[in-house]
Amino acid sequence: MSPQPHFLVLTFPLQGHIAPALRLARRLLAAAPDVLVTFSTTEAAHRRMFPAEAGAPDGGGGDDCRLELLPFSDGTEAGYVRSSTDPAAFTDYMASFQAAGARSVGELVDAFAERGRPVTRVVYTMLLPWAADVARDKGLPSALYWIQPAAVLAVYYHYFHGHAAVVADHRHDPSFLVRFPGLPPQAVRDLPSFLTESTDPSDFFHSVYTTVRDLFDTLDRETPRATVLVNTCQELEEGALAAVGAYDALPIGPVLPSGDEAGLFKQDGVKYMEWLDAKPADSVVYVAFGSLARMEREQLDELLLGLEETGRPYLCVVRKDIKAELADGEASETEMDAPLKNGMVVEWCDQVRVLSHAAVGCFVTHCGWNSVMESVACGVPMVCVPKMSDQRMNAWLVECEWRVGARAEVGGDGVLRAAEVRRRVEEVMREGEAAGGARRAASEWKAAVVEALGKGGSSDRNLRVFLEGISSGVSL
Repeated sequence: MSPQPHFLVLTFPLQGHIAPALRLARRLLAAAPDVLVTFSTTEAAHRRMFPAEAGAPDGGGGDDCRLELLPFSDGTEAGYVRSSTDPAAFTDYMASFQAAGARSVGELVDAFAERGRPVTRVVYTMLLPWAADVARDKGLPSALYWIQPAAVLAVYYHYFHGHAAVVADHRHDPSFLVRFPGLPPQAVRDLPSFLTESTDPSDFFHSVYTTVRDLFDTLDRETPRATVLVNTCQELEEGALAAVGAYDALPIGPVLPSGDEAGLFKQDGVKYMEWLDAKPADSVVYVAFGSLARMEREQLDELLLGLEETGRPYLCVVRKDIKAELADGEASETEMDAPLKNGMVVEWCDQVRVLSHAAVGCFVTHCGWNSVMESVACGVPMVCVPKMSDQRMNAWLVECEWRVGARAEVGGDGVLRAAEVRRRVEEVMREGEAAGGARRAASEWKAAVVEALGKGGSSDRNLRVFLEGISSGVSL
């Protein structure tokens, strides 16, 4: 008798990786009532997310004991703590993460087998290429869960398959157009920063570049073909999905939260939803730059000034750690929390609830893929302020492919000025108010996403194909 299907979902300990991985875990449970799922990230991240569970089966999602929350070791007690700009410390952490993680996950797989609950498939996010090696050593199939757009997957694939030289030769020319097979010409300024900046061994994120390189080497070694679950839908990225034909790429997204979800950040107790309830439809500018972006005092001042100058109500997320960094002699937390004329500042919020609110008419975002997908799924146009990784290409998709927003230009000093904030917010909001503008396009893409995720839609079908392949023993 075949064992009960059991997915081990592994993820890197960053909020932008944890959120889609945990959402996928819950999606798998919802799609197939007979499967088991174990969600696993590092011990330090696990303690922050689940302080009460301490590794116990999760009973809060209505899945009884079908979902377990168990950490793996990255070889550290506290995880990586960024205390300097020295890349050596981060490189050392990535080496520890790989060695200790592979050993710990191998032990976890063995422990499940001893319990009579054997893992039947490993699913891992993008900075864990070693997870596929562990799976292979244990005789298990694996699947990469790609938590960025298919367009970025295609760019990475072609970069590591014959196009690295052209990018390297022109990486200091932002306007140079690179032509990857199956994709529209891409300006260097829009390519993932790990390919244009982090190839240099002195760059802080060089170890991320080498890890991504190892990931594609791992995918190439899968037989007969690697399976890649992509957090997008066919309708949004049909051309890009075709450009990664070397893999079995299954678009199953956007993978959205199904309710309250755990994360590394706790929501602000401020009653921002009640504040939104009192605002007119499509009037509020929502501003959030994700879980990693740092912000100097000058940038925060410019941002808030630009928002105030629009004269529109706004809800702005300024994380607690940013407030703490800025709470010096020039700006105390008390001063920063002082009432604003048009807006409200919170430390963290339920982003999908905010984007789903009728009062929200525009999202000023760093263009992390989770944020972009949530905004598209909610039909909210965007002002894009990308900085690193895939964010620049995500902004290109928003502005050029889907036409649901505009990209704000940052000055040569790296600061987004108030005038540019005001200009781009007004541009997107005016287009939202006009027939055929950004809001209409956003509404149309929202409808496409709803259809893709609905029963019988493209993403729903692809997820079921993946699950049926597991049940039948076919490796997809």
